[in-house]
Amino acid sequence: MFWIRFATALLLYALGSDQALPAGTVIPVMISTGLNAAKDEPGKKIEGSVMQAVPLPSGGRIDARARITGHVVSVGKAQPPGATMVLKFDTIEDHGRTIPLTVALLAVASSQSVAEAQAPIEANSDLEPVSQWVTRQVGGDVVNRGRGKVASHDGIVGRWMEGSWVLVRLTPNPKAGCPIGPGYDREQATWIFSSAACGTYGLNEATVASPGRTSPLGEITLKSERNVAIRGGSGWLLITVGGE
Repeated sequence: MFWIRFATALLLYALGSDQALPAGTVIPVMISTGLNAAKDEPGKKIEGSVMQAVPLPSGGRIDARARITGHVVSVGKAQPPGATMVLKFDTIEDHGRTIPLTVALLAVASSQSVAEAQAPIEANSDLEPVSQWVTRQVGGDVVNRGRGKVASHDGIVGRWMEGSWVLVRLTPNPKAGCPIGPGYDREQATWIFSSAACGTYGLNEATVASPGRTSPLGEITLKSERNVAIRGGSGWLLITVGGE
């Protein structure tokens, strides 16, 4: 009886601990909050969900649908030299755990780009079972669900599993602002994103001014010559930085 109670106590402690995730952990999320630099103010809360179970080096995982929260740090209204928005993701809540976050941005996609990545490439494919579809990830990789393979122009980069799990090894994309670093040596959960996805997709003139990899660590800056506006339902591919 003692050992059962002891094991239960250890489990509850682990579930409730606030330990940071190791650096290089990729987290694919959908943000339900709309963002608009012309209207939003600092402090606005950002809410969303983890869209695919995230495997951890320890053998554990963060479950799909875990809640992620963040906030708007600062906003520069649309005027020369353009609009800016700085935001930061703060925590994930998963089965009683509140996990602090320090994450940088790999890629962000509009809600339309997210929807397109989840639709079959060929029009008549919608007559086939979903498990047999061929889809194109944000960034260009092709998922052949029937074969369970994810391929880029360089060859096979990952695998697809029932339940729309996509596990790939990240491909460095330094020219776009995603250099190699921690996490590139193992399979990662990328949801609808390609192995080399980096930057913005389907967001008109918005670009990434700072992904949050440098001081102030975790502060992601988006900019536009007109306005930074992102509808709810956007997809974000995040990667932890500075964790132990």
